[in-house]
Amino acid sequence: MNVAEYMTELGEQARAASREIARADTGDKNRALLAMADAIDASREALVDANQKDMQNGRDKGLDAAMLDRLELTPARIDGMIEGLRQVAALPDPVGGITDMNYRPSGIQLGKMRVPLGVIGIIYESRPNVTCEAASLCLKSGNATILRGGSEAIHSNQAIAACIRQGLEAAGLPQTAVQVVATTDREAVGQLITMPDYVDVIVPRGGKGLIERIANDARVPVIKHLDGICHVYIDAEADKTKALNIAINAKTHRYGTCNTMETLLVDSAVAAETLPELADHYAQLGVELRGCARTLEILPNINAATEEDWATEYLAPVLAVKLVDGMDEAIAHINRYGSHHTDAIITENYTKARAFLREVDSSSVMVNASTRFADGFEYGLGAEIGISTDKIHARGPVGLEGLTSQKYVVLGDGQVRV
Repeated sequence: MNVAEYMTELGEQARAASREIARADTGDKNRALLAMADAIDASREALVDANQKDMQNGRDKGLDAAMLDRLELTPARIDGMIEGLRQVAALPDPVGGITDMNYRPSGIQLGKMRVPLGVIGIIYESRPNVTCEAASLCLKSGNATILRGGSEAIHSNQAIAACIRQGLEAAGLPQTAVQVVATTDREAVGQLITMPDYVDVIVPRGGKGLIERIANDARVPVIKHLDGICHVYIDAEADKTKALNIAINAKTHRYGTCNTMETLLVDSAVAAETLPELADHYAQLGVELRGCARTLEILPNINAATEEDWATEYLAPVLAVKLVDGMDEAIAHINRYGSHHTDAIITENYTKARAFLREVDSSSVMVNASTRFADGFEYGLGAEIGISTDKIHARGPVGLEGLTSQKYVVLGDGQVRV
């Protein structure tokens, strides 16, 4: 069987399974998730053995240390997969919920019911634990899924897939509700993203290059974000202690995440008293600062920023700093150079805070809080499938609800339109 035939077979099976999963009750889905957790717990040795094959292949191919770290299934990461499955089982089931019910003048009742999207294709790199996370979220939200992990994790992903199938079988649900692509041929990705008859949504998780390719070539809707150029704006009326703590945390809590601050905007009215102290903290933590011309007047020993710096996601201990004359200039900069991911204002002025929330065009906008909170777990969504900066039904961290849509439902008692 060639790749096109193989992927078509997966698609047909996923479409058929999606109809069964959509009508599965919450108890069955939870039983499957808990059985998956038990199967993973019982298969630790097999998972480690499979992962060691991937690790050795990775070393032989010269994968760097960071990639090998993401690839490794440590005991703690296996524990994390088990705990993640149990957490998703404990989350409320969004499917079937009816909201906004009201009577129309005709006497009918009109509302909205939350329903699964159908079949979700997920394409990801390196981290085999994503297989478990993605499967659990798609299952709980009533969707079938086709998972295509990176070729470097093929043995690990197939071992996890076996545990997932055991869980589905134990709950009496179709094993084809979660299918992990078994070929490493790159043509499989091209087929997956161009099967609108079988796949309703694609979710790419990985580097910007992968996501751009998927977004450009896909023939089905894509839930994505390309990069995270996040900003913190310190307003003239900011509390200095809050400003310092948030600006430091937003940049240095973790460098390699999409919700890490990459550009700091400071109102020129408070720059002289704020920047030197911030610069000292950043220097102690090894953060390189790149500033605009006005920033260099206050911090002459830092590097000069270029136009490219304002549009760069560093994912590293590097921070661009720019002075602005008021909130309007800060908002204009964010809307021009940002990636519509997460942006924050530090201010004690309620009117400015409300204006910032309204005018900044990002999926998460914050007042007096670190951008690092832009996360499904921190938002109370449980696990997340990813972050969306698109303006479709799902925006920001995408949890269970983001993997569903709504349809109108009408309840009548014999009414006819006149």
